[in-house]
Amino acid sequence: MKKETFEKLEQSFEEAVAIESGEMAPARATILEVPEKSMRKARTILYPQSILDPRTPDEMFCEEAQAMTAAGHNAHLIDTEALTAGPARIRPPFEHGACVVYRGWMLTHGEYVNLAASVERAGGFCFTSPEQYVAAHHLPNWYAVVKDYTPETVFFDTDADLVSELRRLGWERFFVKDHVKSLKTSVGSVVEDPKQIETVVSEMEKYRGFIEGGLCVRRVEDFIASSERRYFVLNRRPFAAEPDSAIPEPVAYCAEAIPSPFFSVDVARRADGVERIVEVGDGQVSDLVGWSVERFVEIWGETG
Repeated sequence: MKKETFEKLEQSFEEAVAIESGEMAPARATILEVPEKSMRKARTILYPQSILDPRTPDEMFCEEAQAMTAAGHNAHLIDTEALTAGPARIRPPFEHGACVVYRGWMLTHGEYVNLAASVERAGGFCFTSPEQYVAAHHLPNWYAVVKDYTPETVFFDTDADLVSELRRLGWERFFVKDHVKSLKTSVGSVVEDPKQIETVVSEMEKYRGFIEGGLCVRRVEDFIASSERRYFVLNRRPFAAEPDSAIPEPVAYCAEAIPSPFFSVDVARRADGVERIVEVGDGQVSDLVGWSVERFVEIWGETG
């Protein structure tokens, strides 16, 4: 991000803090003075604060936060590191009754519950409830809804006899992950010999620190390389990274079936030409793979 853009964003947060403390009066504007773009419904977006400068968004989200505020939306900050212990401070304060969209790092269910409590304590409410968050964030929840459109999956506790269970399945290859993430380093997530699952699980615990929810074993399908695309669904309306791109049938189905107001759907084409769902995720913690920031901001204006 350009230095002058960063400085403008930093200044806006400093002014908001000053208004909160009473050191500065809020600016007043008549309807004629308000830019036309801000006449749309403004969203309240909550970003993780920077570890280096808590007055600004985390560097990973700075560009998006700047684009959202430029489009007339309201950006706020929270210390996501504090959510492991309980509710955290949000600044600047929300307007009373604000509907708040979180955009940031993945949170465990417990951390998201604390985020929702933080939002409520600050006078707002979450656009996505904790129940809706895990509906799209945890694989067992969305698999039950879309199993006809995605690779076959079975679920195990970490203390199960995993080698025996994989041998019983008899698949050629297995994709191993917990309820949220897979192992993208070390030995990876795909195994052919059932005995290898013990190493994968051990490495997951080593690199992630814990297994979230339990284990998911997915049957590996023959997807065409580089065919995977991400779609977002907002208020049951599906969006593609390119405005004129067609929406695949599995995504249209998800838009009606997944009980969440905002989520992502990753779709890939199998070697036989069939489009399959690779992943569903909560939209608040999904990154913009294949999307421009401008296009992402645009969909929030299209849904009203």
